[in-house]
Amino acid sequence: MKLALVGTGMIVKEVLPVLKTIEGITLEMIVSTARSLNIAKDLSEKYGIKQNTSNYQEALASKEVDTVYIAVPNHLHFTFAKEALLANKHVICEKPFTMTAKELEELSQLANERQLILLEAITNQYLKNYDEIKELLPKLGEIKIINCNFSQYSSRYDAFKNGEIAPVFDPEKGGGALRDLNIYNIHFVVGLFGLPKSVQYLANIEKGVDTSGILLLDYQTFKVSCIGSKDSSAAIKTTIQGNKGYLDVNGATSIIPSIALTLNGEETRVINNNPNQPRLWSEFVAFEEIIRLKDLKEAKKRLNHSQRVMTVLDQALATMV
Repeated sequence: MKLALVGTGMIVKEVLPVLKTIEGITLEMIVSTARSLNIAKDLSEKYGIKQNTSNYQEALASKEVDTVYIAVPNHLHFTFAKEALLANKHVICEKPFTMTAKELEELSQLANERQLILLEAITNQYLKNYDEIKELLPKLGEIKIINCNFSQYSSRYDAFKNGEIAPVFDPEKGGGALRDLNIYNIHFVVGLFGLPKSVQYLANIEKGVDTSGILLLDYQTFKVSCIGSKDSSAAIKTTIQGNKGYLDVNGATSIIPSIALTLNGEETRVINNNPNQPRLWSEFVAFEEIIRLKDLKEAKKRLNHSQRVMTVLDQALATMV
């Protein structure tokens, strides 16, 4: 994978040391805004990125780049991804994939026409502990209740209250708790159970953006509550309850640090099969393999999942008042 990174924000700074450890990934270029070019230059020097630029078209025209990793504000994902696909580059895009399911469908069709790989960077789908949960679910019997809570007081919330609006709190830029934190809960649940029968989002709204909220998913035979909050904190935990026992995720659905399985009448068993690597490692190892092999079948499977998540996100936003 000959990679160009687009963006210089927190996620790029987190992923760069991880990318340096993965065989098969070469860091060809980093793209920033003109205002952030000094940051791009510093990152280039620190991580051995061959080129830095504030001109996205330069990256897309480069024969040394075959894949673009998009880590810009949410509302720009669609435009940047579409331009990359039109330039015949594979695309890895940060979550949430796009602003709407319709936008993702357009990107999907374009990738399919050009036989290109289009993937969403969503950590939990590639973790060993997530695969383990899939294996353990039948032991719980009939699923009855699921509760996911990802509540984390934002370091930018106080500034937001004072009128300083960062992208994560800007509704015009795809900000809000649903897209920033609760999106991990949606991926977690939809990856296990598919599309729900109905969706309702009860949000706390300040200055036009959801600073926290409860997403209710009805699967008819069981019910799901997904809580995402940037204006308050709580124990970050997920519980899946069945008539034969329950399963706890001790930590955020973004990283699934460990699983605790408690079957009726038995002692709790704690499980952790995640590799001893940074949280972004597993997904980028998978991305490298998919792109190297040009595994369109696996890419399509991953993309289908992302499209289901975007469908739920659309439905949730439609119910937000």
